[in-house]
Amino acid sequence: MSLTLNNIVSSLQRSGTFINSLIAVLTIGGQQLFSSFTFRCPCQVGKNFYYGSAFLVIPALILLIAGYALRNQMWTITSEYCCSCVPRGRNISPLERSLACLRIFSITGRALVAPLTWLAVTLLKGNYYECAASEFASVDHYPEFQNVTASKREEILAGFPCDRSTPSNVILVRDEVALQHRYQSQMLGWILITLATIATVVSCCLARCCSPLTSLQHYYWTNHLHNERELFEQAAKEHSRLLIGQRIKKLFGFCPGSEDVKHIRIPSSQDWRDISAPGLLCMGDTSLGHYSFLGDRVVEDNEDKPEGIELKP
Repeated sequence: MSLTLNNIVSSLQRSGTFINSLIAVLTIGGQQLFSSFTFRCPCQVGKNFYYGSAFLVIPALILLIAGYALRNQMWTITSEYCCSCVPRGRNISPLERSLACLRIFSITGRALVAPLTWLAVTLLKGNYYECAASEFASVDHYPEFQNVTASKREEILAGFPCDRSTPSNVILVRDEVALQHRYQSQMLGWILITLATIATVVSCCLARCCSPLTSLQHYYWTNHLHNERELFEQAAKEHSRLLIGQRIKKLFGFCPGSEDVKHIRIPSSQDWRDISAPGLLCMGDTSLGHYSFLGDRVVEDNEDKPEGIELKP
């Protein structure tokens, strides 16, 4: 039963549809909470447009950037083509270019799910658009505004999103303008949803048509990448634990978890200074690498030192 549940969870995690649906649901929930607790239209001349537009666009841009940043494949591609450790002048085959393009398409498609969902939901709700467009409403054909000065008209229009700022003689006008803005906002939302749906279908078709892989090869390649990442992470974790275990044993004379501890050693002052200084774990023939807490100097310096203190039962 547990094995079946793990298989189901693993299958859902690899399913792009499930992940995109989860992202969309979380974005909708976040938008509702965000609107309830933070959005308050200022209802002032010259501020409504910028405030409403900022709440409509800026979160979408943040979600787009986060969508790219949270994709492991994005950092993999960046490391492969931008890292200084990559051999220069390496010939890239057409197949490799095509596969890289497919990966970028996939990353972009998933990164756009959250911002498009945010825009669609906010437009369908209409509050942000109503606040931003309130100052630009056309009210010339209403008799209540025929003898009103331009500055007074702007002040009244800016107060439409706030019920308390509306004079009693233009309440009906305010309601009609609000309905018009809600209609415009929802129409824009449905147009965005339609265009996003069409773009998704067309991009998927083009990606499959331009792909050098058949459907079975694409399925195999997707599973290959997933298994490669999973096995590499397991091997890297085990390799790192073994390497660090050896260095810990050289430093203290034993490794945590050992049952037959017979010798321990007292690290010298030089040992503590060596491990306190930042070190680089060298990769291959280059001196560049990742930060290592326990530097190689501890391993080398302890080779000729006494074994340590014998533990007596």
